[in-house]
Amino acid sequence: MELQQFSVVFGRELIEALPDNLSRPYTLVTMADLWPKFEADFSPAPDHVHFVDSLEIDDLEKLVRELPATRSIVGLGGGMAIDVAKYLSWRLNIPLFQVPTSMSVNAPFAQRAAVRDKGVLRYTGWAVPETVYVDYDVIRSAPLHINRSGVGDIVCYYTAHWDWAMAAREGLCEDKWPYDQEWVDEAKAVLDSVLAIPDEIHGVTDLGIRTLMTALRWGGAAFNNTGWNPRPIEGSEHTFFYSLEYLTHKPFLHGQIVSLGVLLMSALQDNDPQFIKGKLDAMGVAYRPSDMNITWDQVRAGLKNMPEYWKTAGNLWYTAAVHVPITDEFLDHMQSWIGE
Repeated sequence: MELQQFSVVFGRELIEALPDNLSRPYTLVTMADLWPKFEADFSPAPDHVHFVDSLEIDDLEKLVRELPATRSIVGLGGGMAIDVAKYLSWRLNIPLFQVPTSMSVNAPFAQRAAVRDKGVLRYTGWAVPETVYVDYDVIRSAPLHINRSGVGDIVCYYTAHWDWAMAAREGLCEDKWPYDQEWVDEAKAVLDSVLAIPDEIHGVTDLGIRTLMTALRWGGAAFNNTGWNPRPIEGSEHTFFYSLEYLTHKPFLHGQIVSLGVLLMSALQDNDPQFIKGKLDAMGVAYRPSDMNITWDQVRAGLKNMPEYWKTAGNLWYTAAVHVPITDEFLDHMQSWIGE
């Protein structure tokens, strides 16, 4: 099937040419720790720079009211900056340009912004960028663990497809999202394209960047092209992430925490967890709790809280996160198998 996918440019020295494409005044949305690294590449300088410090809708609406006059928006960074840029472009109805600085998430290729409403995830808005600039050298300048973590938003297809098939067998699929083998097959082909080149992902080579970013581009388009059906691309691993984030109020590197979720949920599903762990290890994904400055006590709490979070959120699909009981024996085994 043919997806409507965002315009993407792969190349080098793309930031330097970007200001020539923008209507001024323009606002750059980025993170405070990233700006010193890229400030010199923007000449002339942006008219306004916003450093993201919140994804809460109330805070973003305050930003919409207070932002100086601007005619275009540029998102520079990872998921948080990219999502805030989308939100502003949507609310102000002005052109958007996205410059991902790593491969940590599929956010640059999706129309909706992942924001929070009193701590609960909400996908909202509609923003299609004029283009997404994927600069090989910009991507490669990010820490290795951040770039390698981007596979999390693709390997989650592995657990998502089990969840969808289980829900179909149990008669628990949502009426608007009946099981669709064609979408599963297409998503699996995308997943396999990434799993086939672990060394390229590990080394963050040009081929690795192009393959993973193309896969993330497909995932963003799939969410829209299926009528906002998350089932082909997200499952119980994301419920774990949302539950843990809700309890800890801690910002996570998206692909990293999702990768941990994939391991935990593939084990809960009895879905050949050793296979996917071997792939993540070969790609060098840092998925252990200590890599994210969290404890196993927090991971355990996040897992046990999944059914309650599922009820609280009210907009999540039925998966192993609520279907399969989690025992203390399972938690002990996970801690031993995954490691500190």
